[in-house]
Amino acid sequence: MQNGRPRPPRIFISAAEQSADDHAAGLIEAFRTRHPDAVFIGLAGPRMRAAGCLPLADLTSRAAMLTGVLGRIPAALATISRIDRLLARGEFDAAVLIDSGTLHLPLARRCGARAIPVLYFVAPQTWASREWRLRALRERVQRLAVILPFEEAYFRAHGIDAHYVGHPLFDRLARHPADPARIAELKSAGEPIIVLAPGSRSQVVREVLPGQLEIAQTIARRFVHSRFHVVTANPQTEALVAEIRAAHPAAPDLKLHARDHASVFAAASLALVASGTVTLEAAYHHTPMIVMYNARFARWGYPLLRGWMIKTKFLALPNILAGRRIVPEYMPWYRNPTEIAVTALELLSTPDRLDRMRQELAELMNPIVRPGACDAAAEQLDALLDAYPPHRRFGPPGTIGSHHRVW
Repeated sequence: MQNGRPRPPRIFISAAEQSADDHAAGLIEAFRTRHPDAVFIGLAGPRMRAAGCLPLADLTSRAAMLTGVLGRIPAALATISRIDRLLARGEFDAAVLIDSGTLHLPLARRCGARAIPVLYFVAPQTWASREWRLRALRERVQRLAVILPFEEAYFRAHGIDAHYVGHPLFDRLARHPADPARIAELKSAGEPIIVLAPGSRSQVVREVLPGQLEIAQTIARRFVHSRFHVVTANPQTEALVAEIRAAHPAAPDLKLHARDHASVFAAASLALVASGTVTLEAAYHHTPMIVMYNARFARWGYPLLRGWMIKTKFLALPNILAGRRIVPEYMPWYRNPTEIAVTALELLSTPDRLDRMRQELAELMNPIVRPGACDAAAEQLDALLDAYPPHRRFGPPGTIGSHHRVW
């Protein structure tokens, strides 16, 4: 027996995006330092499989954003139905659901119907939009592991058992620091150094990178010694970047970086960054940036939804965390890349503004960068298992409405 448990824990775990796959793998590895025989089964990307998770399917290569989610709903419903049949066997002690509220809030309902307690790791950002999800979180999730400093108080104020664990991105970045020699090498090739970070989702890359290339072309005409680098998140992104670059022959030469993002960001004069976690990666290195995203839906939908659906003054994570505008943001859409190019040229022409942005990013990030997020999330999973042993579940497994609505 482990901590009074009759057998090694069996955990259902689910990640639907690359970043979630990384976070889940870290949690699995951390939890297994406490429970080496723990069994993890679920929707698993390559990192989770490498950590020993038994995969049911891999959704991480098909992650979507905004309207892209709509096309995945039929597949998501089929996946939920398949998983529900597995959950109904009553073999799992807990479920860990990571990010991706469109998929995981329905899955949390199915876990509840099967009397399986849920740890939700990386909460839906209801503080920014879709506040109606708070009720689903309160009713379906037993414990919430949140990654942004203000989220614990926010969710607790809404009756949800939330615990701040830190951002798992910082664990990964700490393991791969910038190399001073590499930074010097990059700078010796010419400056300013412009980094394009088009994100990890294929849909986002397709919507963001063409505009980034047009901006790069404008910068290259003004700053003839400039050098351009693209950070790629995975092999699929690398291939897609090459494809889009080939369709823009007037764009300047690009050097792709699948690894050592740290040195590239640290050397950068300015980064053009897609909305999302990569903005925190750039901020971690105090890299001046412009955040951009150009969703086709947002061009007509955002003006209608802004007051009703969006609750934050800012949309870029660094600005949200700061509560003020530190970096320029053009999202969720922009009219054309020219307006962003004008801002980029203004920044590159005024080094004092770039230095001030670096300083403001350092002041923002230094207090919140802390290691051990995945370890802390694993502790929350342990606490959930202790709080909900099999004899204290909220209902017998397999008996609560397997055909109830999932949304």
